[in-house]
Amino acid sequence: MQKKKTDAFFNLYAHGFIRAAVCIPEVRIADPAFNAVQTLKLAREAAANKAILAVFPELGLSAYSNEDLFHQDALLTAVRSALQTLLEKTRTMNLVLVVGTPLQIDSRLFNCAVVLRKGAILGVAVKSYLPNYREFYERRQFSPADEALPRTIDLCGQSGIPFGADLIFACKEIPALKLFFELCEDVWVPVPPSSFAAMAGATVLGNLSASNITIGKSDYRHSLAANQSARCVAAYLYAAAGPGESTTDLAWDGHAMIYENGNLLAESERFSAQAQVIYADVDLDRLVQDRMRLTTFGQNARTHRERLATFRQVPFSLGLPAGRILLDREYARFPYIPADSGKRDQRCYEAYNIQVQGLAQRLKSSGIPHAVIGVSGGLDSTHALIVAARTMDLLKRPRSNVKAYTMPGFATTDKTYRNARRLMDALGVEANEIDIRPSCMQMLKDLGHPYAAGETRYDITFENIQAGERTSHLFRIANMRQGLVVGTGDLSELALGWCTYGVGDHMSHYNVNASVPKTLIQHLIRWVAQSGQFSPETSETLIDILETEISPELIPGQNGQQPAQQTESVIGPYELQDFNIFYTTRFGYLPTKIAFMAYCAWRDKHVGFWPDVPERKRHQYTIVEIRRWLEVFLRRFFATSQFKRSCIPNGPKVGSGGSLSPRGDYRAPSDSVATVWLENVRLVPEKE
Repeated sequence: MQKKKTDAFFNLYAHGFIRAAVCIPEVRIADPAFNAVQTLKLAREAAANKAILAVFPELGLSAYSNEDLFHQDALLTAVRSALQTLLEKTRTMNLVLVVGTPLQIDSRLFNCAVVLRKGAILGVAVKSYLPNYREFYERRQFSPADEALPRTIDLCGQSGIPFGADLIFACKEIPALKLFFELCEDVWVPVPPSSFAAMAGATVLGNLSASNITIGKSDYRHSLAANQSARCVAAYLYAAAGPGESTTDLAWDGHAMIYENGNLLAESERFSAQAQVIYADVDLDRLVQDRMRLTTFGQNARTHRERLATFRQVPFSLGLPAGRILLDREYARFPYIPADSGKRDQRCYEAYNIQVQGLAQRLKSSGIPHAVIGVSGGLDSTHALIVAARTMDLLKRPRSNVKAYTMPGFATTDKTYRNARRLMDALGVEANEIDIRPSCMQMLKDLGHPYAAGETRYDITFENIQAGERTSHLFRIANMRQGLVVGTGDLSELALGWCTYGVGDHMSHYNVNASVPKTLIQHLIRWVAQSGQFSPETSETLIDILETEISPELIPGQNGQQPAQQTESVIGPYELQDFNIFYTTRFGYLPTKIAFMAYCAWRDKHVGFWPDVPERKRHQYTIVEIRRWLEVFLRRFFATSQFKRSCIPNGPKVGSGGSLSPRGDYRAPSDSVATVWLENVRLVPEKE
């Protein structure tokens, strides 16, 4: 029983995903029997790979390029016979199969997508827009959907089959799975039928296409599919005709694509002489969550309510594949950072300049000439300092207008102190130093703290006095020197509540890092160093800082241990916690789903390694570790730290992953509890 429960967790269908296939079979012109065999072969392959949906090209049972042969009774009769064969051969197949056929209904011929499931026809979708220009003459053979008189038809011994361009197929077992199918030209018109279907609830849109190939056409197909999936906040499955179609006057490239909300998940090899099947694991929760958040999606639907009310829902049941089925889809371990080096550089360029522009505007609008910043030699203050230095360049002010202060305390290590001094000197900012230990000792004495009397007690008061002293000094320096205190704390720390509230690293006049997660901070610093934004001495120091253990450096080490505190041993690895932060705040996923995705992303030591980035210490996490640190994140994020985020300083939003500003992306009560999230995370297995 325990194994069944574990297998159920490690099954993508338990977490809002479905596996979909787009199939490009070999066809023969006017040979439906052969085409049915080829269709069946690929359908079996799709089912064996645990897909529950397989979409085939337009008119695939007859082939698309029959021209006036479509008027021959022999061909149309053979198509129905081939369809009957498919029904009989797929009775035990756990798959929704969508095939293209010509169908003669009431003395009219229609270009159709027949939706099959376990030996039954669920419905027949009809092409709405028939191209009759350039090389296309479809209006010569076919009638459009709006000329169909019946709303139901009899076919292959079944009666009352829904028929038309208004069918949405709704899966009973997966409420978020609602299918709609259009054909080729339907997506090339200004307002495709799938736009209305999406507003009526369809989440997975299929396009059975033929689409001959000409130079540059594949790029336009990509644009259409990407744009339609993004506008409709849907998955879009596109199947174009491939090997075997007539080349009398045209050529075919067998182009298959699967998009999800503007993102390409899978694509076929074009011009292949072989049949192909492509797969993608579609995240239905992402689509539903985004539609819920995008209030204008619902407003647009309300505008077209009369049209949407005409759609018919066709319910169906489908047994879901059981057992252990992990994601084939690659989820990036670092969702805030593109894996592609070129895109990563572009992301860093944009993030860095957003921060610089934000600080520049704040300094200009406030009329304040100077920026005051505390420099610890750690990641966050390092990045904030290079942002401040570049801001002065942009404003054409001397870098000495950056009043930088390193403030060693009881646990400051030699390495971070040395790097803080080196960085300030290399950047040419005004370098200052204040030893905060005397003022901290005075406060410890005032409070009657045991440490002041010689007792070794490193409690939270001992730690926060140091953080508070640093911030208190910076604000008073800003008063004295006409400066604006630049904050350094990042988004990951805000999410985890890893900051000293009020007079501590929580507060500043303007925080350039507030919406930048720790993993992105690391890559921004590396990008600044490698792209030569500053001097070689600066780059050398930045690389050394990147190799420094992350620590608040508030507790002295024992027996030469430096640093004594290791942040990630307390709050978890930032690379894993940033994964949790992204999918919790951006999509609102269940903890069980986030854990499953994290396991699929992090279970393999070598998956996700970037050759152009120095190797991390860890490249693998077990489900036990994932559950442990996810629980830490949920407790800290939902139960203990919202009050800190409710009053954070201003700062620019950097990425689409969002920010935690109460004036921007995230608003939440400060006194909520984490019960429902913690109850859900306990459903994550404690062993693999």
